[in-house]
Amino acid sequence: MLPPDHPLPARELSQYSVDGDPHSENDIASYVHGQARDETVQHVEKIKEEFVLGGKYEIWDVITEKDRYWVITNLTNLYSQKHFPSLDYTLSFHIGLMMRIRSRPENATSDDPSPFDEVFRRQEQAKNRNDRAVEAEDYQAVGMHLRECLLSLVGALRRRVKLPADVERPQDANFVAWSALLMDQLCGGGGNKELRQHLKNIAKETWQLVNWLTHDRNANDTASTIAIHSCDTVVGHFVQILMRQRTGNTQECPLCKSRNIRTHFDISIEPDGDYYMTCGVCDWTNHPGKNEAAL
Repeated sequence: MLPPDHPLPARELSQYSVDGDPHSENDIASYVHGQARDETVQHVEKIKEEFVLGGKYEIWDVITEKDRYWVITNLTNLYSQKHFPSLDYTLSFHIGLMMRIRSRPENATSDDPSPFDEVFRRQEQAKNRNDRAVEAEDYQAVGMHLRECLLSLVGALRRRVKLPADVERPQDANFVAWSALLMDQLCGGGGNKELRQHLKNIAKETWQLVNWLTHDRNANDTASTIAIHSCDTVVGHFVQILMRQRTGNTQECPLCKSRNIRTHFDISIEPDGDYYMTCGVCDWTNHPGKNEAAL
């Protein structure tokens, strides 16, 4: 391929990239689309990686028809190059900002697509209500938000877990029964007995706690905050177990044997989005829309 003899449009720049990573590029493009909804991404290019205090930060150069951005991960954020022309300064600013955000985890949010968006939204509603709570009924309302959060959680899981045809389905609002049934499927086997029982117990106890908070006429900040933390734990555990099951416990690439396995989420995978994996070394992916045989 001959070098161009004229300035290239942004959409054509990818032709001259030899180290493209289409799955990660799509993740970054989707993030920018979510942040700058009136702009169209024309080019995405990974510039470099930096390791600071044990954390990896990926730096991306993203061009739209209106602007050009630095996009830096961990946590992902974008910065207009009009206002942040220096990459070194932008990275230093980003790391400092993310450290401050991590110091307040209850307010950290993500704009990456996820099958648990409704769950996370209800978590945030509960935390915001708790921040403003004064009277007992305010803390009772936190319990109501947490209750709906947990119901949304099992709803998201059961849409993604295939149950045997002969298994009796509980009522939608029976969180405890659904949790036990889902953990039996996601964490089965004799080797997972203790883990499975722990997941069932913490789910049941958290459900009982948030329902007690909802009806406690003397509800207070201590009980409300503990209920929030318990709910966060259940959500985190269930999401992790689902991701493990959906990725088939893959620890290494079946083609090149590398352990550089990345997890992505694609909202276009039917019925309503799903996780898939890629290898960071070769072109392997288990995305259902890709022809793995061709890879």
